[in-house]
Amino acid sequence: MDKQNVRTLSLIVCCFTYLLVGAAVFDAFESEAAVETAKLLMEKERQLQEKYNITAEDLKEIRQIVIKMVPYRAGTQWKFAGAFYFALTVVAVIGYGHSTPKTIGGKIFCMFYAVSGIPLCMVMFQSVGERLNIFITFVLRDIKKGLKLKNIEVSQSTLLLITLNMSSVVLAAGAAIFSYYEGWEYIDAFYYCFITLTTIGFGDYVALQKDNMLSRNPDYVAFTIIFIVFGLTVLSAAMNLLVLRFLAINVVAEQCGDTDAAVAPGTVTVVHVDDDEVITTNGLVVSAAEEVPETADRASVCSCSCYNLRSGIFRNGPRLAEDLPMFRRASPGIFSGSQTEYRRDKQQNLLETEDRVNFTSDNILLSWGGYVRTKRASI
Repeated sequence: MDKQNVRTLSLIVCCFTYLLVGAAVFDAFESEAAVETAKLLMEKERQLQEKYNITAEDLKEIRQIVIKMVPYRAGTQWKFAGAFYFALTVVAVIGYGHSTPKTIGGKIFCMFYAVSGIPLCMVMFQSVGERLNIFITFVLRDIKKGLKLKNIEVSQSTLLLITLNMSSVVLAAGAAIFSYYEGWEYIDAFYYCFITLTTIGFGDYVALQKDNMLSRNPDYVAFTIIFIVFGLTVLSAAMNLLVLRFLAINVVAEQCGDTDAAVAPGTVTVVHVDDDEVITTNGLVVSAAEEVPETADRASVCSCSCYNLRSGIFRNGPRLAEDLPMFRRASPGIFSGSQTEYRRDKQQNLLETEDRVNFTSDNILLSWGGYVRTKRASI
């Protein structure tokens, strides 16, 4: 079976296994508590019926009225402040469900509004997250310059660590403020912040839903909106880096799989370049000259142009040299082809370019991505 198909099948199995493990853990934590809560509520309901001599039909009607009244405890939800809060939860795909359109026109408009607003909002958060990453990178480089450090470049791992720490600070600070205003326990407030900023949006905890806060406390309303927007931006910055890391790993696995499939075991190609032998075996380049392995700090396997490499950001790239053995010549050399010459200095990184350029000789094809495809020659 093809290696890429095996990887895909493995990911599917891992995903469903993860779901099964999660279901088992939630079952262990929540099932007994849910049964006990249901028994307690049913007993309370029976006591109310006996105390006030309420029929089952009347109790059902009271229950429906109480449930319908829940969204209105914060006051009128559809004045401008409440409508803005609702629109934000729509385009940010949080979807608390605390307030929903009731009119036909409102429901139709909500669907069209979401279709246009959700992609726009996602692109905006992703773009602002990128700008935030670049700003953090420049700040860290300036700090390193001020400390007169020799290496002022900022690795992707360092930037990811910074953004994750920022996300933790945002969650912790937001939880403290929501705990104060809403009267929640701190763990419940932290849970609310996490569920909100990850756009899960269960709706079991929703801010601004008591004591007419939407109309009585405009400062708190403004803070809640700013918290959601800023928090989603910070998390988008972290998610951008995580996605780049996983994409880099995926590219390595797929390209290595392509190379292994293209070159059969025992197939060796010998190419003479400037009187030196360059031997490629199963897609790996080995020079007859002295070989100097790429260090983890310089090897890069990500060929995407999401970030401007000329500015120095991610110049070192993902540190995945152990996943993709790459070699460079200890002395400058020339790869001569029928149409193209390629000079490589020993200090030059193969991936310091935004373009993928192919260099061809009679027997070997080299790409800027660090991957090699060769013509097969049996010996």
